[in-house]
Amino acid sequence: MSWQSYVDDQLISTGKICKAAIIGKAGGVWAASEGYELSQAEQNFITHTAFSDPQTVRAGGITLAGFKFMTIQASEDEVIGRKGDRGVFIIPTEQAILVGEYEATPAGDGNIVMTKLADYLKSVGY
Repeated sequence: MSWQSYVDDQLISTGKICKAAIIGKAGGVWAASEGYELSQAEQNFITHTAFSDPQTVRAGGITLAGFKFMTIQASEDEVIGRKGDRGVFIIPTEQAILVGEYEATPAGDGNIVMTKLADYLKSVGY
């Protein structure tokens, strides 16, 4: 399965995640939903700061595709952001970082979808 298939088939097609990307921990976007463009600065923040400096993430929030989310949770296992009816889950795996935004859907539903894919990728070494 291609990385794009994971985004399209495992995240977007569920209807629980509306925008998603898979970023390599060493950098670079491996796959993204159509039109979801994370700037280089946003990618760097995710790969270099989001999980190594949770205090900075908590204090300043996280911006994705130009939209700033308030941080709800920041730990080495997951970053959760929210603003209005939009939210985001950012979850690291062994070699990648999953980014999934939801809108107008229960946060728990989006979290289940994201965690399921993250757990699978971890189980196969990614």
